Amino acid sequence: MEDVDVSDLWDCSQEEWDDWRWQLANSITTAGELKEKFNISDQQVKQIEEAREIFPMSITPYYASLIDFDQELCPIRLQAVPQKAELEQSKYEMDDPLHEEEDSPVSGLTHRYPDRVLLMVTNKCSMFCRHCTRKRKVGDGESRVDLEQIKKGIEYIKDNPQIRDVLLSGGDPLLLDLDILEEVISELKDIPHVEIVRLGSRVPVVLPQRINDELVNRLKKYSPLWINTHFNHKKEVTPRAKEALNKLADNGFPLGNQTVLLRNVNDCPLVMKELMHELVKNRIRPYYLYQCDLSRGIEHFRTSVSTGIEIIESLIGHTSGFAVPRYVVDAPGGGGKIPITPNYLVSNSRRKTVLRNYEGDIVVYTEPEIKEDNCPEECNVCTENKEKAANGEAVEPSGVQKLLSEDTKEFSL
Repeated sequence: MEDVDVSDLWDCSQEEWDDWRWQLANSITTAGELKEKFNISDQQVKQIEEAREIFPMSITPYYASLIDFDQELCPIRLQAVPQKAELEQSKYEMDDPLHEEEDSPVSGLTHRYPDRVLLMVTNKCSMFCRHCTRKRKVGDGESRVDLEQIKKGIEYIKDNPQIRDVLLSGGDPLLLDLDILEEVISELKDIPHVEIVRLGSRVPVVLPQRINDELVNRLKKYSPLWINTHFNHKKEVTPRAKEALNKLADNGFPLGNQTVLLRNVNDCPLVMKELMHELVKNRIRPYYLYQCDLSRGIEHFRTSVSTGIEIIESLIGHTSGFAVPRYVVDAPGGGGKIPITPNYLVSNSRRKTVLRNYEGDIVVYTEPEIKEDNCPEECNVCTENKEKAANGEAVEPSGVQKLLSEDTKEFSL
């Protein structure tokens, strides 16, 4: 519906519609407001209000204009409008399924992996996605992120030279005041050991008006600045969204996408392939396909892991390699992202590895004859890394990598 005359639904000018601040100021936050714009029943209003008491509703007029209320399983509606199923809770669900709070050495910063951290810079979002994994923070007035907290996170990053990659998250970083966002990015870019700064944002999907010339011109000074978007269905890749994506890509922002696997939204191989193709056509690299987290009230969105494997099976070999995202389960309890793929390894020995391809053919790959597995004598990479570790510049191997090291005497984790 996004291309209809918006004055039919909202009493506004085209100039107002194109203003991201107007969009936020006129976000739909009650079932009554939704009923004013769309043909929904009193029973639906009651169910929306009941679910809204558990997790607030906020939908930008732009994203609401994409909803087809005549379609029971409209993928836009399912992601935006509260529903009765949210009131049902599974005993497996948690407020903080990924243990972000426990992996937080300072407030608002999660340090789970050795060389990268997630820094929360705001709890504000342009829309409250019904499948949100951070419902405990988003839209919660008690969970505000202030500049003092962000500064403490930056100091932690400065004091830990192994950190080379910082992801700014929230909430949505692109809703921050640009002066503050610039200040944060500038300070991070001035840290010698920080090589990459990324922003995770749903703005190109639900509020593409925010991607304007002012934002682009102020942020492109810090290139490369990676932006991970969050498109879950082809219907979200509208002409307006494409305009925003082109503005980012044309100005040198590398774009990736993180899709969440959602029941009745995109849990179909054909639907997912269509989305991946739309992404790459618009210069977005599919990055992750997430298994839905164990957050409270979203049991109805979760699929089986086998569904995700089937989708990946339908992509590998059947489309371009760069159009295939990495399917991951973000392990409950802070275990991190675990990649899940179909099994293409049939068997192997020291001399031969038996594989199957995407068509089901069984093939053999003959291994090279290697008399010695040791590194060349002139190689000193490991020695240099040990010296760096002693000076606090690097981290000793951990996990399975540690077991594979020639220097370890451990035989189990």
